[in-house]
Amino acid sequence: MTEHALFGAGCFWCVEAVFQNLKGVEKVVSGYAGGRNKNPTYKEVCSGMTGHAEVIDIAFDPAVISYKELLEIFWKTHDPTTLNRQGADAGTQYRSVIYYHNDEQKQFAEEYKQKLNDGHAFPNPVVTEITAAPEFYAAENYHQNYFNMHGHEPYCQFVAKPKVDKVKALFGEKLKPVAA
Repeated sequence: MTEHALFGAGCFWCVEAVFQNLKGVEKVVSGYAGGRNKNPTYKEVCSGMTGHAEVIDIAFDPAVISYKELLEIFWKTHDPTTLNRQGADAGTQYRSVIYYHNDEQKQFAEEYKQKLNDGHAFPNPVVTEITAAPEFYAAENYHQNYFNMHGHEPYCQFVAKPKVDKVKALFGEKLKPVAA
């Protein structure tokens, strides 16, 4: 049975690229959540006026990859200590956020965040927002599968590719086999 995880960790192109090649991940959709407007556009979200975060909706098979494993990858592939920023991308739309779908996801996310802070895993406290999943709005088609379609572009080479490489290095056994 398919479950969903909804994460924001900066630019959704990068976050999508991190999760879409994992075994058990059936689909990743880039989009927006947590704001005031219905059906926001990329331009509106980038203005910072809608309150939305760039997020990804991950459809996954918990028999193959668990929510806890997705959380581990989430925490290790972005900086959860910077408020409304990932690298050079700044604004509320780039906030670190976990939108949970049930009490179990909420508990796992809060426990993991607490463990990171208690263990001083980062030099600064984790500021990731953990809140109930609001309505999710899929981003425009040209944002979907972005890294795979535009990986040669400078932003993808300098920002997304290092995150993808980190997943390969840390979680290689969790990746889908590459088609020959």
